[in-house]
Amino acid sequence: MSHFAKVCDGKVTQVIVAETEFFKTYVDSTPGEWIQTSYNTHGGIHYGQDGKPDGGIALRANYAGIGYIYDKTNDVFYASQPYPSWIISAPDWIWKAPVTMPTDNQKYKWDESIKNWVVVPE
Repeated sequence: MSHFAKVCDGKVTQVIVAETEFFKTYVDSTPGEWIQTSYNTHGGIHYGQDGKPDGGIALRANYAGIGYIYDKTNDVFYASQPYPSWIISAPDWIWKAPVTMPTDNQKYKWDESIKNWVVVPE
């Protein structure tokens, strides 16, 4: 079985699981196009059943989700921008904060007004 994303005006509106042969006979008259996506692809890496990179083909950078963006020029899926200051780039197509989140075992959230991570009070 394969996964397919319905893309309309560059946004994913639906994701289904179907046999590839299904699309050779299926007629969908609604706007948009069906594009194959890989459930095992995240951040430009293909993962095996054990959850570890397996060297497989990373299809379209990320598994498509509803609301994801399809960049036809680069033939990739990626999530919507979480904050205006975050950036995205190849090869992983994952949004990144302009400041790395601290790794001191505290809980943090992004504060766009100061463009930095702040500790979440417990």
